[in-house]
Amino acid sequence: MKRAAEIFIELVDEIARSRGRTDLAFRSIREAHGLTEVENIVLTAVTHAQRPPTVPQIGRALGHPRQVVQRAADMLATRGLIEWRDNPDHKRARLLIPTAQGIAMREGDDAEGLRRAAQLTEGIDPDMIARAVADLRAIRAIMSQNLRAMAEREDVGEDA
Repeated sequence: MKRAAEIFIELVDEIARSRGRTDLAFRSIREAHGLTEVENIVLTAVTHAQRPPTVPQIGRALGHPRQVVQRAADMLATRGLIEWRDNPDHKRARLLIPTAQGIAMREGDDAEGLRRAAQLTEGIDPDMIARAVADLRAIRAIMSQNLRAMAEREDVGEDA
């Protein structure tokens, strides 16, 4: 019987292979606007946020280095898709606000993305997709807890 770690490696491989398929299916939507993958991710994070996010918040949520998110946000601001606002809760971490142009672009891309997603998922049981989403969310939550515990152990080990 395989151990959890061995099965996990298979899961990571399947996610990577699936990611390649989804990238291929959705790439032209992103490229139509000349956005990099990270710029597209940051624009999505800003336009879909409940409250205006900061660069560090986006980086933590997506697992990207702050500097990578900062460069993408700067480029999006230069293109007029987002703008910076002062953050009353933090002197240096400014808030990212979508512009009307950024919202319109995201809404159009989201509509096209849904159309392509419908084509991509033809013949797949929606319940199977829903179970996979729920399972991956649960796995991610436990992995996050484990990463925090690993970081705490490393901090304790370095101080000892």
